[in-house]
Amino acid sequence: MRYLGILLLIFFAACKTAGPVASGAQGQAAPWVSGPAWAALWQQRAGEYRALCLQAYRAAGDRVEVMRHQQTLRPRAIVTDIDETVLDNSPYSAAVALAGRSWSQASWEEWTKKAAAEPVPGSVEFFRFAAESGFTIYYITNRLESERAATLKNLQRCGFPQADDEHLLMSSGNSDKEPRRQEVARKYEIAMLVGDNLNDFSAVFYRQPSDARNAKVDEVRQELGSRYIMIPNAMYGDWLSALVPKGARADSVLRSALRVE
Repeated sequence: MRYLGILLLIFFAACKTAGPVASGAQGQAAPWVSGPAWAALWQQRAGEYRALCLQAYRAAGDRVEVMRHQQTLRPRAIVTDIDETVLDNSPYSAAVALAGRSWSQASWEEWTKKAAAEPVPGSVEFFRFAAESGFTIYYITNRLESERAATLKNLQRCGFPQADDEHLLMSSGNSDKEPRRQEVARKYEIAMLVGDNLNDFSAVFYRQPSDARNAKVDEVRQELGSRYIMIPNAMYGDWLSALVPKGARADSVLRSALRVE
């Protein structure tokens, strides 16, 4: 009965039309408003989500175990994203979706100020192991400088290593992480990158259309599971913005993008 109640809440939220909601077929809320609620439910409750995260971080740990015994000319770093990579923000996505709203900077900062996000499964254990193995950890996020104090508080509360000002690189308003990765690369060999968004790995994915992103994934397939560690996130990301032009109707996007019988 508990899960039935949750599903009913999500169903009624999906049918709301009040508020700044882009409407789709028959006046229903757009999938990128109601969709995140279903994705948040999966992230919070599905054993499959937990298994995927643990699998990814186990692969990362196996790779660190190999690298820790190898000699290098330069010190090594691991670069990681924060949101949906080490911190689970599904309660925020669920709350705004159930209220019939979409993401906004103001509501997002209300959430991050709480420093209440829980760690993604397997993340704390992996990064502690990596730090103990001699790797320097850099957290590169597109959170704004105004969120720095709360972000550090959240990371520290969860027990992430090297969570301090020196190792936390915030956004100045630019979502391209390549300049910040290059900043780390001037001092370190970047041995691994961890993220939920392809832009967390390489500039070749930045603001690319969906077909180009998929083609470039095939080009770097040898890096996946070794240098690039991908964490699942169905709630939001560049995968969605690559498919959904601003102002697009939900039904039009789905009809053009989905494969059907």
